[in-house]
Amino acid sequence: MRSKLGLASILAVALMGPGPPESRALLVICSPGSPGTTAEAQPTLDAFASVVEQGPGWPAPSLAVVYYAPAEAGRYRIAAEKAASALVSPPFYYEFAAALSLQAQLEAVPLSGVGEDYSLVARKGLIASAASLSGWEITGSAGFSQGFVRQAVLGDWGQLPDDVRITYSALPLTALRKSASGEHVAVLLNREQTGALGSLPFAADLEILHKSSNFPAGLFCLIPNRLPAARAESLLRALKALSQTDSGREALKSIRISRFSALEKSRLKSVTRPGSSQENPKP
Repeated sequence: MRSKLGLASILAVALMGPGPPESRALLVICSPGSPGTTAEAQPTLDAFASVVEQGPGWPAPSLAVVYYAPAEAGRYRIAAEKAASALVSPPFYYEFAAALSLQAQLEAVPLSGVGEDYSLVARKGLIASAASLSGWEITGSAGFSQGFVRQAVLGDWGQLPDDVRITYSALPLTALRKSASGEHVAVLLNREQTGALGSLPFAADLEILHKSSNFPAGLFCLIPNRLPAARAESLLRALKALSQTDSGREALKSIRISRFSALEKSRLKSVTRPGSSQENPKP
């Protein structure tokens, strides 16, 4: 039931040690809820970076890639005026795009299909509508962004009561057990976790209350004034071209992505906080 986006995580910025040299463009990948360690991830990340930088013909090493599972650690690293680009999850983009000036350019399409969606699960027969969740807890890997949960994921189901507690949980199994036993806990599962729901011994005690619309699984973003325009353009071309070569497809597969594709405005709007000025500008 773990969320697996294919890259390992880090517990805190301090564990990273020294960052990459300033001459290397830094790509920060952040997807809260993914398991693993930095040490396990780094060989995969280094190999991926070496393939990407071959596309525009950059001298090696020109690209550095780091991964963070905690949202705050990823946010801090992007904000530290070192990251030139970021690959982030839908709730991360919703929560931090405006503050970090993330300019979404490409959609990362996972190996398992197009996009990401979320299902809200609870004990059968207890919840008839969003209003019935008064006093309940909603927990899941997207829970660090209350706005994303309330508005993007559940907004078309109904308005949640103000007293609903929304919490972050990387591993939903314990919460699902509590929910199945009748505790007032609803669990927000991503698409992969929802697919595994039927394998649980207590699955018959649970029901899906609401399924969200489909969001981009990952958004590749540029950060203004961190990379020269020509270099930014060449990086975008290189990412889009990865799926056209054997080495590129293998590199994408290592991080559980099938391709990077153009990002439609409607797809970006689905993960943009209402009232935000975030658009899909040219680099």
